[in-house]
Amino acid sequence: MTTASQTASRWSAPPGVWMSVVAIVGFAWNLFGALQFVRSVTATEEGLGAAGMSPEQIAVMTGFPAWVGIVFGIGALTSLVGCVLLFLRHRLAAAVLGVSAPAFALLWVAYAIYGAFAAFGAPQVAIMTTVVAVAIGLYVASRRIPTAA
Repeated sequence: MTTASQTASRWSAPPGVWMSVVAIVGFAWNLFGALQFVRSVTATEEGLGAAGMSPEQIAVMTGFPAWVGIVFGIGALTSLVGCVLLFLRHRLAAAVLGVSAPAFALLWVAYAIYGAFAAFGAPQVAIMTTVVAVAIGLYVASRRIPTAA
């Protein structure tokens, strides 16, 4: 007779495999975030209008103070690098991902203060909340793995 724990162990991958999957999926997610950052830095009013944004949305996206862009860049870069370090099981993964989570939380606050949520509505709130949750999840995951270096 097989016990529940024997059945579970047959179906569960070693922690290293799960962390590799988390790191790869996290990298893909954050690569998209890094591309969004590049798009935000290179955006023009004409380009945003051509993308279908309203004048109010364009004003919000082009009106952020410089620090908001810096925080976005820090969050995007550290989350991307952190996922590479997580994949490599490097001891700095937690420290680097520990920077991205508060950066994205601060970006969430900036979006609330400077009107991005009002201009773009509930979908933007959901996206930014998911970004913060994923960043926190990656940080928590990075704290739970044995490191190689």
